Amino acid sequence: MGRPFKQYLDGPRIYSCSTCRSHVADHDDIVSKAFQGRHGRAYLFSNVVNVTWGPKEERLLITGVHTVADIYCTTCNTVLGWKYEHAREEREKYKEGKSIVEKAKVMKEGSW
Repeated sequence: MGRPFKQYLDGPRIYSCSTCRSHVADHDDIVSKAFQGRHGRAYLFSNVVNVTWGPKEERLLITGVHTVADIYCTTCNTVLGWKYEHAREEREKYKEGKSIVEKAKVMKEGSW
């Protein structure tokens, strides 16, 4: 099968998987810090790397029903959060294509 391609981020403030330290997101790609995940606080990112997506499913979240897909670290397969595929309500459409990453699943690296 070979080794998976891993992307390394150059920014000064990077979020990495707390299990294996693979880069996941750049701090500059945070859209909002005001989200709730399964395990507490979560961040909405416009871009994430080194992740794979699970199957799409309808999920009832705090803001209503959304079509989402869990995101997994490509290195260690830890569930990091989910990606918004589709939002039913117009006011929630800004989330489509963006990813929730749970704060408990990542660590800060770089010059904070």
